[in-house]
Amino acid sequence: MKIIATLTLMMCLLPSGVRADDDAAAEIDYLLRSIGSSGCAFVRNGKRHDSREAEDHLRMKYRKAKRYASTSEKFIDRLASKSSLSRNPYFIECDGDERIASGEWLVQLLIEYRAGSHDERRKP
Repeated sequence: MKIIATLTLMMCLLPSGVRADDDAAAEIDYLLRSIGSSGCAFVRNGKRHDSREAEDHLRMKYRKAKRYASTSEKFIDRLASKSSLSRNPYFIECDGDERIASGEWLVQLLIEYRAGSHDERRKP
C-alpha cells in the first residue's frame, strides 16, 4: 500500500517537474534570443562583442553546462553573469544607456517576461 501511495505521489509530481524544466528552458531561450536581437554590445573579459556573438557564446556555455542551470535564475547567476575562466563580470552596453552588469540586465528581462510585458525588440 505504501508503495502505491508513493508511486501515485510521484506521478502527480512528475508533470509539475517537467513543466518547471520546460518553463526554465523557455525562459532561458527567451533570454538568449533577447540578447542576440538587442543590438547591444556584450563585454566579456574586457573585449566588446556584438549581440549575436554574445548569444552564441552563452548558448555554447548553456549547452556545455546545462546541469548547472536548472532554473533561469541559476542560468543568469552561474553562466550568464561572469566568465567561468577569469571570473570577470560580463557587461551589456546599449546605445544611449550606461554599461550594466549582464546579470542585472537579464534579471530585468526575466521579470518582464514573467509579467507578460516583454517585447523582444526593446531593451530592458
